Amino acid sequence: MGVLPTAHPGRRGLACFAIAALGAAAGCATPFSDAPATDEVRASLLESVRNDALAGRQDPGVRPLSREPGDLGLAPERIDELQRTSGLRSYASAPGELGGTLPDDLLGGDGAEAEISLDNAIAMAVRNNLAGRAARLDPAIAAEQRIVADAAFDWLLFADAGFGRNDNPSAVPIVNGVPVGTALNRSDFFDATVGVQRLTRDGGVVTASTTTNIFNNQSPGFNRDPDPSYTADLDLTLSQPLARGFGRDVNLAEVRLADNATLAATESLRRTLMDVITETERAYWSLALARYELRVRERLLERGIETRDALRGRLDFDVTQAELSDAVATVEQRRADVIRAASRVRTRSDELKRLINDPAEPLAGETLLIPAEIPADTPIEFSLVDSLATALSARPEVRIAELGIRDADIREAVARDARMPLVNLDAAVNLTGLEDDAFDAYEEAFETDFFDASIGLRYEQPIGNRAAEAALRRARLERVRTVVEYRDAVQGVVLDVKTALRNVATNYRLVEQTRIFRLAAAENLRALQAEEETIRSLTPEFLNLKLTRQEALATAEFQEAQSLADYATSLADLDRAVGRTLERRGVTVVVPEGSVAEEFLDGDGASE
Repeated sequence: MGVLPTAHPGRRGLACFAIAALGAAAGCATPFSDAPATDEVRASLLESVRNDALAGRQDPGVRPLSREPGDLGLAPERIDELQRTSGLRSYASAPGELGGTLPDDLLGGDGAEAEISLDNAIAMAVRNNLAGRAARLDPAIAAEQRIVADAAFDWLLFADAGFGRNDNPSAVPIVNGVPVGTALNRSDFFDATVGVQRLTRDGGVVTASTTTNIFNNQSPGFNRDPDPSYTADLDLTLSQPLARGFGRDVNLAEVRLADNATLAATESLRRTLMDVITETERAYWSLALARYELRVRERLLERGIETRDALRGRLDFDVTQAELSDAVATVEQRRADVIRAASRVRTRSDELKRLINDPAEPLAGETLLIPAEIPADTPIEFSLVDSLATALSARPEVRIAELGIRDADIREAVARDARMPLVNLDAAVNLTGLEDDAFDAYEEAFETDFFDASIGLRYEQPIGNRAAEAALRRARLERVRTVVEYRDAVQGVVLDVKTALRNVATNYRLVEQTRIFRLAAAENLRALQAEEETIRSLTPEFLNLKLTRQEALATAEFQEAQSLADYATSLADLDRAVGRTLERRGVTVVVPEGSVAEEFLDGDGASE
């Protein structure tokens, strides 16, 4: 390191040039190089998935759901009659009336009821669900961490001051019998430094500071000029890496990782909200099905009681005690089924309450929720290829896996930089002024009559560099793993979409099949009842057959309701698999301000 002192006024231009050069070096900025993009990986996987889905066949485009209509061979008038006497709509004149008489609640009362629509249930779940509320905090937490990372480049203000007194005896040299100097060194001094420092985005450290020194000599027989003296120093220093640690790619790595963490937290929030909405729909239709089951079992119990009473009236005529006991056992079994069904209704209501977390209807309360809707079997249109493409661009799991690749890219770039040798440029400029007044001292310093300048290089490299080489190999292996995990996430999404589409198509066909089954069972029971009205002598076998057909109709009614609920649930699962749950329900995830997440959610995908 060389030091170039000077006190010549003609060097003032050189000092100004040195100060300007240091400032320019501190403010220089290399272009922010792009991290290894994952767009190619995404496009390649999407094309591979599309080709695998088509397998050499032409894309059929959008297809509607289809099913074969059943044919019972009955007249339309008869089918209308069976629809009025059996099936979901035969149990209530309004959807909210589904559900039968329930036992007393846990508080010993009849329990209040509150009707709720599916849209309201989902809206309350999105707003109040505790898992969703916890997940909403994560993007804000990650955004604050991003500020923490970026704050490393903020200006730092520092200051220090000190006061001291020297009072020391000193040996006095004697030259030719003449004492030279003073036997007592006594002085007061005061130092104060104020400055700012900043880590640049290229890795350099810039420091600008000023120091004021006041020296007051009080040694007897010893004088100074000026006394007291005021010294003003203006210092500008730069320590700039030229190899390892240079550039924005390395120094902004933590900021970029924090940006990606914000994006990942936002995607995790979307995933949580999608799960909450899907589970709410499941719970809603499960409650509707439980209430319908209760009504089916209540009607089955009423029919069983009628049959049992008919058998009891014929006891000792053509009915034995054993046959009557068998009917009584059947009735009591149906009564037990009613009790179990009623308990399931309250349990399903509580499960829905927990999901929506409505302050007006708390989980601890005994108010019973009543679904205001019944499931429909409206067909939809779908395209496997389009569904897969949408899912791969919208599913949070895929986006989070993609962010994992971006993080690995950043860490690999940092590890690659760490292999380079440490080459640091250290430069400094000092301007000095000395007067008997502080203002004059600073005026002299600014005139640059006296300045020091220095510049130097420092080199450092571990022999063998084993740690940095191993760290780079590890970073590359970790990136390979993230690509494998990304492919695994894509395969999981493909499986989810195909399974969801298959379930939708299957349940849509089952709705029609179970409806035909229910109509056939209803016709069997109707025919038996018509025969009962024309036969004067009813045998025990006939009445037992009636009990069996009652049971068959109840089973068919429940299976039809189950298929309707399954179809409605499978539609919700399809939305979840494709990643359009939030869009379908009008839910928008707003990311914290100051983050690059807006670009990612808008579809740009960049993480600069």
